[in-house]
Amino acid sequence: MRFVLTFLIVVFSQQVTCSQTLETQIDSVITTVFKDKNGPGSVFLVAKDGNPLYRKAFGMANLELNVPMIPNNVFQIGSMTKQFTAVAIMMLEEQGELSVSDVISKYIPDYPNGSNISIHHLLTHTSGIKDFTKMKSIMTIAKKDFTPKELVDFFKDEPVTFEPGEQFSYNNSGYVVLGYIIELVSGNTYEDFIETNIFKKLGMADSRYASDRNIVKHRAYGYHNRGTFSNKMYVSLSIPYASGSLMSTVDDMLKWQMAINDDLLINEKTKEKVFANYTVNNGESIDYGYGWHLKDINGVPTREHGGSIFGFKSMGVYVPSIDIYVIGFSNCDCNSPTKATRDIASIVINANL
Repeated sequence: MRFVLTFLIVVFSQQVTCSQTLETQIDSVITTVFKDKNGPGSVFLVAKDGNPLYRKAFGMANLELNVPMIPNNVFQIGSMTKQFTAVAIMMLEEQGELSVSDVISKYIPDYPNGSNISIHHLLTHTSGIKDFTKMKSIMTIAKKDFTPKELVDFFKDEPVTFEPGEQFSYNNSGYVVLGYIIELVSGNTYEDFIETNIFKKLGMADSRYASDRNIVKHRAYGYHNRGTFSNKMYVSLSIPYASGSLMSTVDDMLKWQMAINDDLLINEKTKEKVFANYTVNNGESIDYGYGWHLKDINGVPTREHGGSIFGFKSMGVYVPSIDIYVIGFSNCDCNSPTKATRDIASIVINANL
């Protein structure tokens, strides 16, 4: 009995030591990037098999009011929105409302070259459509409230940068068109579709289409650092739209990842299409599925995506083989969580938990 008790104490002590070591290592990675305790901060979460191993906040959520960051602060997630747009499209495909092989002229008849551009091209950033965020005229509309049609009309007549399927070129315009197609097919606004069919269904109570006007409980305020900290520039959230206009928390993003794993929104067959590593016309792999980059960390396959929008940056890494999820949010576009998130994932992979 004494031997068994001693053995259990040793095992428990080793587990505690491992946990403390892991926590210390993760703390070190984050504080290397987010050094200023009195500046804008971050929130990071690490989960294994859906259970949080690490969940911490750093720095300040509001500089003017001296409000410290807390783990359940709400951030704009920028281009991580694309995951939700892609899954919404696939939900509609499962319902028989559309097919990824459909050309976009089926839904937007007057779209130039639309008979040669498929939904698949939009999802994989291989459409050749001009990225409207790279147009010099973007700042003329940045503060205007546009309908999805007005936003699509803003860039649709721009010359294509290459023929559909020829290249991979990360493209916000493609996901704007996808959002518009979701509206045309479903009869709901993009905001309402995501809210009803994803957020409410999954219990993501702190996630929403972003707003600078509405009261958002536990909002983390966004900042720039151009020599000194300043409040983020105002941009109408109708402009990033389906390519980057959602808000969330690290806890809600874990619910999202678990829902993908558990087939709560799309089935296994559909997921195979979402996480397939597609190719361009010449057969070259693009390391992108539908809404996720398909990469690796030290040879271990990962599904990743980041986001960047005025005042905020985000990054999420999922390691399918060991069910590890790492998510990091920053409320200053001066501090990217991308490297820290990948470094943390590497630490957890090497820990062999």
